[in-house]
Amino acid sequence: MSESQTAAFFRAEGVLVKNGVMHAALFMAGQRAGMRERALRFGQALASVPVFGLLGQNDRTLGNRVAHLCYRDMTEDRINVLSEEYVDDVLDEKLLDSGIELLRKAKADGHRVVVISEGISEIMERLRERWRYVDDLVCNRLEYRAGKATGKLQEPVIGGFEGGRWLQQYAREHTIDLQNSFAYAAHGPDLLLLSAVGHPCAVNADFTLRKAAREAEWPVMDYKA
Repeated sequence: MSESQTAAFFRAEGVLVKNGVMHAALFMAGQRAGMRERALRFGQALASVPVFGLLGQNDRTLGNRVAHLCYRDMTEDRINVLSEEYVDDVLDEKLLDSGIELLRKAKADGHRVVVISEGISEIMERLRERWRYVDDLVCNRLEYRAGKATGKLQEPVIGGFEGGRWLQQYAREHTIDLQNSFAYAAHGPDLLLLSAVGHPCAVNADFTLRKAAREAEWPVMDYKA
């Protein structure tokens, strides 16, 4: 039997970067060719706002599905170009240095560093290149057919309670000692992720997670940069 190892799991949204999936979807929708197409896709992205408002502190899976409808019929090449622009021109100023320092420290302490994100792979893989300390990235992936996005996400959709279920399988596959592992997250749906490890930490937490963290006597960390 291979020797167990420890890991540090980081939810990107709220811990490592300020902007979430909604901001990226609105950016992409605003880059569509033609006023009619732009208005249609922008409207689809906006339609996910009330969904996140109602379910955002619980299961965000539905909100993620609706938000990514705006990618429908965009070519893979176009999405890659826009993703690079979004990271360089927008996200670069939205990274949270305090969170990046947590990444660095976790790696220095010998943990396997895993980032979990609602963002699409085209965006998150570019961020991963900048972070350097990340061993594994788990994020949403767009479904493509004939070189064009269908507007659907591949399963499993990251953003809801699926993240906590995924963790158990990941731990088995990589012989992770969860009791001695760490997790950092900001949203209510991440309760399963945090409760699965021995050292959870709520970071910039929303109401649901902050309340649960206090009841469970988990550490709570707040930072803006």
